[in-house]
Formats: sequence, C-alpha cells, structure tokens
Amino acid sequence: MMSKIVKSDAEWKAQLSSMEYEVTRHAATERAFSGKFWDHHEVGTYTCVCCSTPLFTSDAKFDSGCGWPSYFKAINPAYVREKIDTSHGMTRTEILCNICDAHLGHVFPDGPPPTRLRYCINSASLKFDPAT
Repeated sequence: MMSKIVKSDAEWKAQLSSMEYEVTRHAATERAFSGKFWDHHEVGTYTCVCCSTPLFTSDAKFDSGCGWPSYFKAINPAYVREKIDTSHGMTRTEILCNICDAHLGHVFPDGPPPTRLRYCINSASLKFDPAT
C-alpha cells in the first residue's frame, strides 16, 4: 500500500485548478459530457489528479452513455475507497482515492461483465498517462 498523503486546504488549492479542487476536495460534480475524458480513447492509465495514484486503465474504460468516464474495475481495489453518500436526496456509493482522500465519483452496480460495476468518475479528478 502507498503512504497516505495529507495536505492542507491551502496546499490543495495551490496545486489544483478551481474545478479540480471543487471536485476532489469538496465532492462537486462536473456537468455530464463536459469533462476531458468522457469521450477519450487513448491507451494508458488514468491517475488521481491530486496524488498520481494509478486508478484505472484504458482497457477497463467503456462508454456507458452517462457523460462521465466509466470503468468496470479499478487497477488496485486498495487504491479506492467506498463511502455511502446520501446527498441530493438519494443513496449512492461515493468513490474516493484511498491515498489522498480525493473525491473521484460514484460506483453503480449496472456495468458490464465481468464485474457488473460502473465506476462513474469525474474527469477533473483524473490525469492521463499514455502508454509508452
């Protein structure tokens, strides 16, 4: 397991764009079909924008039609943490980076085989490292 990363709010604000900060540190959500990775098809690895932890690979990405990047599995389940989210009058499962506590998005049980999961992730919470 990677070491936990803890920074002050001021340090996160200085490191991140305003959208990245609001999404990852305050659980905001970018508009559907607006993020840089919802229709992204390059081969590589999606990492946490806050701490560079590898989270998802392009071979686990699929088009769910929801308007956010969707993946059917995480690279390492130990790198993501689930938390019950009861905001906005519904109950969902929030996904956080387990290394820096960044809000990533939500996971739903309506994805494709083999996992049947749909990790619905904000582009603003991700960076992309192309395969070399």
